[in-house]
Amino acid sequence: MTAFFVVSSGRSGTAMLHKALSAADGVEMHHEYMVHIVQPLAVRRYMGLIDAAAAKRVLGETHAAAVRYCGKAHWGDSSNKLSWLIPELAELLPQAKFVHLVRDGRKVASSYFHKLGGECYDDRSTAILRAHIDDPARNPPPPPEKKYWWPLPAASDPAAAAFAGYDQFGRIAWHWAEINRVILEALAALAPQRHMFLRLEELRETPGAVRGLCDFLNLPYRDEYFSMFARPHNVNRPEDRLLDERQRAQFAGIAGRMLARLGYASSGEYVVNY
Repeated sequence: MTAFFVVSSGRSGTAMLHKALSAADGVEMHHEYMVHIVQPLAVRRYMGLIDAAAAKRVLGETHAAAVRYCGKAHWGDSSNKLSWLIPELAELLPQAKFVHLVRDGRKVASSYFHKLGGECYDDRSTAILRAHIDDPARNPPPPPEKKYWWPLPAASDPAAAAFAGYDQFGRIAWHWAEINRVILEALAALAPQRHMFLRLEELRETPGAVRGLCDFLNLPYRDEYFSMFARPHNVNRPEDRLLDERQRAQFAGIAGRMLARLGYASSGEYVVNY
């Protein structure tokens, strides 16, 4: 039994990978497994509200238990929520592999803002979580719905002051840059054979990228896997919006360094065809 995890910012093709890898023989594949438990857990861990031991206990009761009792050769979860919990997962499951899936952050931010704005860093939900973090005795935790549980900079974080002035789009841009920073840092601490870096755009352009993913996960490659990336999945509204001038400037100011680090700064924002 081997386990693997696809980690990302979200809106980066995790649903596509879930569909493709679910079709592989001998794979039990999930998309955001136990999300109502894992998302609040990830926020609390990132913000230092719980320690590694507490996070590992929960992951042991969910993901490690699922791997143990899986009846297939491979168990996988494609989930941006796990991006904040890589060290704990890697220690619990020392043979597990990780795929860092990235997409141009401008497309990610646009997708979150225009398509999932009601469940991602909206003003009201963000204020509710902030109030709980600042004064938990007076403000009990919100329910484990997606809209409430998105990481915020800790009060000691130098980014906290700027974040307090961001609008929803700014918070989303910060999230994309920060979650990729956390992933890169966590995976750098693991043995090289345990992780791979993969751009969504490359999966759509060449079968070689899909074949490389299958090789990394010790899965047989089939041509039909590549065809699954030709058109987007997990799309509640089949439309694509480029960032406007203000958003481009805002994104560049908040996440431009990460955009360059991940290899996207030299190219313009592309259009997705549905």
